[in-house]
Amino acid sequence: MTATYNIYCDESCHLEHDHQGIMVLGAIWCPLEKAREIALGIRQIKRHHSLGPDFEIKWTKVSPSKAQFYLDIIDFFFDEKDLHFRALIVPDKTKLNHKAFGQSHDDWYFKMYFDMLKVIFRPEARYRIYLDIKDTRGAPKAAKLRDVLCNNLYDFSREIIERIQTVRSHEVEQLALADLLVGAIAYANRELSGSSAKERLVERMRQRSNYRLTLTTLLQEEKVNLFRWQAMETQA
Repeated sequence: MTATYNIYCDESCHLEHDHQGIMVLGAIWCPLEKAREIALGIRQIKRHHSLGPDFEIKWTKVSPSKAQFYLDIIDFFFDEKDLHFRALIVPDKTKLNHKAFGQSHDDWYFKMYFDMLKVIFRPEARYRIYLDIKDTRGAPKAAKLRDVLCNNLYDFSREIIERIQTVRSHEVEQLALADLLVGAIAYANRELSGSSAKERLVERMRQRSNYRLTLTTLLQEEKVNLFRWQAMETQA
């Protein structure tokens, strides 16, 4: 029987003129058959901390009063063998020279999405991809991303990528978890400080993953797989 996986994608500072140097694209994936069980596990942690099922897990909402809750969520990710995370880190968008490569920022952005996702895909499996709704361009972006992924995978019959759709992150626990992990990776790579709660989460990720979170991991790393992308010299 063909295995099917859900992939939940999030991003940080992906816009061309957002005055942020570092961009992070990230994805959490798990077997479709485990998705509901994992979501219920996250909700159980919310109940344990006297939080309602609708409480939104989000990096920007990490605070000292909720630090232990978020640490428990990080531990849940590492303890759950069916959850995996992959992130692509662009350390300095100011080095991009799209004109020299005959591309728009959107063209480059979708190339980066493929680079982020390609190590997850296996030709014999099937995938359902979920993107967070961030603006009114969600549906066209999802359609364009599916075109790019299918073409690069030679999936012209569109059997490997079964669907790409936009959803609201606060309604999908795994997507909210992706937001949290992407936020931690971005925080570590920006070398930020000033939030003791966020610093504790980054440190917990470092301890549990045995990675600094700022360097490329081995390609076959399955729990926390990181790729630090570098612009070609001609782009500088």
